[in-house]
Amino acid sequence: MQDNKDNTNSHEPENSHEPLSIKREPLTPNHENGKDSDGGIFITKSLKVIVIDDSKTIRQAATTLLKKTGYDVITATDGFNALAKIAEFKPDIIFVDIMMPRLDGYQTCALIKNNQKFKHIPVIMMSSKAGVFDRAKGRLAGSDCHLIKPFSRDELLGTIQNHCPRLARAI
Repeated sequence: MQDNKDNTNSHEPENSHEPLSIKREPLTPNHENGKDSDGGIFITKSLKVIVIDDSKTIRQAATTLLKKTGYDVITATDGFNALAKIAEFKPDIIFVDIMMPRLDGYQTCALIKNNQKFKHIPVIMMSSKAGVFDRAKGRLAGSDCHLIKPFSRDELLGTIQNHCPRLARAI
């Protein structure tokens, strides 16, 4: 019989009678990746957010609020710029402005929702327009929600909690 210690492809710990265990804990603002008070290993996943808006002010405000809550945030200035970032970053939720140059929010949302890899990601349309027509057009494009600009911290974080409850941190 072959000795497993010489087998470099073995995924078992050296002491095979002590299995490696990982505890999964709910996300809370006080937990970081590492060890808990019992010495056990736990893993947390930080929510990944992309904010797509041609307004630097909106991008900065949303980024500041979300990073203070502990989320990973990237931004894009328009839909074209965002599509490559979405493929690379694999966000958990996407906030997209409606009125943007080159590729507007409706077109960006439709492209995301028509892609098998990304259609499960919640897309939140952001606009200063609160009309029924704008909301309906967003729904037809596949959006999950409509957030009116300017938005408050509670509105932004509440939207995340509604659409990503497993990963959302407490407000």
